[in-house]
Amino acid sequence: MKRREFIQLATVTSLAAATENISAKTPTFDNQFEFNEITIGELQAKMQNREFSAKEIASKYLARIKEIDGKLNSVIEQNPDALKIAESLDAERKSGKVRSPLHGIPILIKDNIDTADKMKTTAGSLALRDAPTPLQDAFIVKQLREAGAVILGKTNLSEWANFRSSHSSSGWSGRGGQTRNPYILDRNPCGSSSGTGSAISGNLAAIGIGTETDGSIICPSSTCGIVGIKPSLGLVSRNGIIPIAHSQDTAGPMCRTVTDAAILLGVLVGTDPNDSITAQAGKKGFKDYTKFLNKDGLRGKRIGVARQTFGKNDKIDAVIEPQLQVFKDGGATLIDVEFPTNGKFGDAEFDVLLYEFKADLNKYLTNRGGKHKTLGDLIKFNEENKAKEMPFFGQEIFLMAEKKADLNDRKYRLALQKSKLLTQIQGIDAVMDKNKLDAFIAPSGGVAWMTDLVNGDCGVFEGMTSIAAVAGYSSITVPAGFVQGLPCGLSIFGRAFSESTLISIAYAFEQMTKARKTPQFLPTYS
Repeated sequence: MKRREFIQLATVTSLAAATENISAKTPTFDNQFEFNEITIGELQAKMQNREFSAKEIASKYLARIKEIDGKLNSVIEQNPDALKIAESLDAERKSGKVRSPLHGIPILIKDNIDTADKMKTTAGSLALRDAPTPLQDAFIVKQLREAGAVILGKTNLSEWANFRSSHSSSGWSGRGGQTRNPYILDRNPCGSSSGTGSAISGNLAAIGIGTETDGSIICPSSTCGIVGIKPSLGLVSRNGIIPIAHSQDTAGPMCRTVTDAAILLGVLVGTDPNDSITAQAGKKGFKDYTKFLNKDGLRGKRIGVARQTFGKNDKIDAVIEPQLQVFKDGGATLIDVEFPTNGKFGDAEFDVLLYEFKADLNKYLTNRGGKHKTLGDLIKFNEENKAKEMPFFGQEIFLMAEKKADLNDRKYRLALQKSKLLTQIQGIDAVMDKNKLDAFIAPSGGVAWMTDLVNGDCGVFEGMTSIAAVAGYSSITVPAGFVQGLPCGLSIFGRAFSESTLISIAYAFEQMTKARKTPQFLPTYS
């Protein structure tokens, strides 16, 4: 089974409902938002100069959400305490206390990340709409609060991070409906971090957080024209995040600039006593990645061009090929490479995800409390609420996972060993060692396809997200250009805990190209 057959990314409300009369309308709002494309540093300067308070900034973003999000449908829920939190942070600033570069900065987070507040955590499913509030914040939420970030709300996603059906269309959830791409509204935002990608690109918050198992940060970031960082496994805690698979899951920044993504990543990094895989995060990661923001970051680098992703889409090639010269102009040496194991680990990966999904989700649901405590309970709920939860696609992945044994099963252990061997030792590590590389580059994927409920995600062109995701290694996508008004990204990836190198390369490329453009929320192609 090929990867696209099982993890296509999520689904959409009915095409009629998702795009009802939209092609006949023009946007009724003014897109000259005063905080369009504003950065963390610029917002900090405005607060420091008393031009705006954190409460005023949060208020303006909440008004922006009210004005714009009827078009995007990216925010699943707003935080009723956002303004009160911002006001308390203003009082701290007035007393001389500034917690971090995120002090007073508005952020949106994906609705599979626990918050012990008045917001829900549902993974987009109606099954968790009435579940008990998590007993505590996810570890990364705790870090955000301690850093002084203002959580404005939660973003829609591909339900269950798109691990329910192989026939889904990205960006749909039973609770949230269909999220749309901010560049052209009848196009898909990709997923599963669809809402974060669309909202941050559309300037509904300063910064955002998504989660990824395989492509769920990189794809929506690329398709929505922003920067996304998928951290190495073990750099960021998974504690308090509704899981797919512990051997691949991670949260990461989704921002409009590499600088903002680097700032946010530093806040997320940390050793969590309740997530043993982060034991070395303090030694292998950094609390300040901005020191690697070097305009000369390409000079002297040896970078592998993953040629297996070229030649599949002429329009993407026409954008990415000329950008290779940017790397050369910046002083990098490019070496064409191929991965001998590419395409050979998909079946093993899928098997691992099925096993781990059942085990990890059952554990999460049991700890969360509430009516639904197992995957089997969710399957039953979906059947009993088919009209609302399964109007467009089913739950065949749920059913496949439910049939799996526990994690002591020999088939699971062999699949895990194979997937890691082919992506790590015989994959990324082998090619980097052979060619003495610092990193790889490749197209992040294709451009946004039309949202299509009947066929699900169609016309999707994959980049090279899977090999880094399955390996648990780091990757970044940066805006690279446009195809007929739709953005496409360039991925930069490498070994585990190579975020500092990748950020340096990504920043230098970003500064030389300035490829991002503010979305215009076009209803459809004219």
